[in-house]
Amino acid sequence: MPDLSALKERFGEHCVFDEPAAGFTTYRAGGRAEAVVRPGSPADLLWLAGWCRERNVPLLVLGRGSNVLVSDRGLPGVIALTWRLSKIEISGSAIEAQAGAQWDDIARLSAERGLAGLEKTSGIPGSVGGAVRMNAGAFGQETFDRLASVEAFDASGAAVKLLKKDIAHGYRRAEGLDGLTILSARFEFEPGDPAVLIQDRSCVLASREAKQPLDYPSAGSVFKRPPGDYASRLIDAAGLKGHRVGGAMVSDRHAGFIINSGGATAADIYALILEVRARVKEQSGVELQLEQILLGEF
Repeated sequence: MPDLSALKERFGEHCVFDEPAAGFTTYRAGGRAEAVVRPGSPADLLWLAGWCRERNVPLLVLGRGSNVLVSDRGLPGVIALTWRLSKIEISGSAIEAQAGAQWDDIARLSAERGLAGLEKTSGIPGSVGGAVRMNAGAFGQETFDRLASVEAFDASGAAVKLLKKDIAHGYRRAEGLDGLTILSARFEFEPGDPAVLIQDRSCVLASREAKQPLDYPSAGSVFKRPPGDYASRLIDAAGLKGHRVGGAMVSDRHAGFIINSGGATAADIYALILEVRARVKEQSGVELQLEQILLGEF
């Protein structure tokens, strides 16, 4: 592995070596990353990608770490966190946001400005880049409903701008973005009544608070929704609410969530994922598909 000290020289306090995944994922579990860098501008991120490419250093770009599970064995190379790339601009009926902006800020601002179409995605705990990458959604709305275009760079560092029609995507997937690093996204909206949109947002947030285990670390819904059903219903029907492996537990509030109830390792969480899939398959014949992304060796 090349000497990573040059990263410390360039990024200073925004470069940390040997950082546990508990510090940058919402599961608060997993091994250590060799280096974690928080670029402060698109130019910084592009420079970092080029530096890693020239030296064959693995680079993984993450947002808020809200849909991933990092192996206890850790991650080699460099993790780039987009937290500082969080600029949001509103112009007329459009919002442009950098990849590291919090998704819920988009849902909130659009509702407050009378821009309809994403208010029901309120409370999704990821970044704009992460939401676009997986076409995140909730309560019948999803990211691509209002996505207009994406600015990114490819594996060679070349700038790419894609319109929505040019990005292959579907339920919880956007394979048309594979191999690209997202820098920003533009969303275009229909006009709506701010009072109605803010009320819809409030109802969604209240529903999340009532039904989801927001007081424990988790990474949201573990599995994709199977056709014509809900993963949470199947898991509940298999009698798995409250089922534990070590510190990992199927939430007794919402069976679609696995929570870190205290001291869970990534191995605990992964073992519980496998148990849930096996039991649901045995009980209902349905093979649940993982929505969360596994990083590292399991």
